[in-house]
Amino acid sequence: MDAHTLAGRDGITRTAGDDAYSVVHLDTRDADDHAACLQHWRQRYDQLSAGTFTGRFDEFWFDNVQVFRERTNQVVHEIGMSWEGSRTIGVPVEIDGTGWYCGETCELDSIITLKGGDDLDYRTPRLHDIVAVTTDIEAFTDYAFRVEHRDVEAEIGKRRIIPATADQAATLRSFLLTVLASLEATPDLLRHPQMRKGLEQAIYASIVAAITPRDDTPRPATPCRTRQLIVERAREYMRAHIDAPITVADLCTELRVSRRTLQYSFQDILNLNPVSFLRALRLNGVRRELKSADPASHQIADIAARWGFWHLSHFASDYRAMFGELPSETLRQTAPAALA
Repeated sequence: MDAHTLAGRDGITRTAGDDAYSVVHLDTRDADDHAACLQHWRQRYDQLSAGTFTGRFDEFWFDNVQVFRERTNQVVHEIGMSWEGSRTIGVPVEIDGTGWYCGETCELDSIITLKGGDDLDYRTPRLHDIVAVTTDIEAFTDYAFRVEHRDVEAEIGKRRIIPATADQAATLRSFLLTVLASLEATPDLLRHPQMRKGLEQAIYASIVAAITPRDDTPRPATPCRTRQLIVERAREYMRAHIDAPITVADLCTELRVSRRTLQYSFQDILNLNPVSFLRALRLNGVRRELKSADPASHQIADIAARWGFWHLSHFASDYRAMFGELPSETLRQTAPAALA
């Protein structure tokens, strides 16, 4: 089912798909109304500074992930809690001054977190713009354990602000803003489960990277034969699933190795990282579909989404770099055969 707009209060646009995802865009003029924006959160906002309140809220929710951005222009005291069984990770986009988050100062490069059921207590700066992800905690911890071999909940512990470098905060901020921009441009592509899966895993990977402490330990000494066997098993799995958009997480789960081990094995044996290798396979999958598609009834964006590409401009650039032509040029070449 195509996405459709749901009626709401003034300044509100709510878009829903086929229950696989939802989209909310809100312009607010009252702090308490703004507190009600986040779905399934219980919150109260009290405006502390004098002046007319204006806010903006954008949210995309699909499968286990709720990714959102909220902007306010007054000092606000936020209290409440997120939904049970969740973990929230957020990073400011822009702030004017210093916030006070659960007893600690919050600045531009602070990565904040909140566990479902824990109390939120946040005095925002006057200008506050933040991007964040709330996700099912079991899905996130399962991913981190299977793919990274890390117990992220134990690492986070009771922290409310996660130690991170300015580069880590900037990388997470940039990635989440890219996710929002991509979904803003093509929200209906969330109806494809392959795209939702790929995007969810990409978000999890970006969060894990953002909360990873600096590692100065030397690269583990894995025997050459072991690395070769890992690559051989990975390629066997790929051949058996040639028509599926395989992800790095799929390979880590199937081979029972960490992303780090998989990375080193591919780099040593093929001189190529597994992400690039899998991207090449998925690009070839898209190309095969485009070559056999009817240009009159097939959309490039849908085909790309079915192969797990969620950022269409990056996809088009990668496709052209790989094959020397744009996806649209490949599709147009099928026109004579389709009309014959």
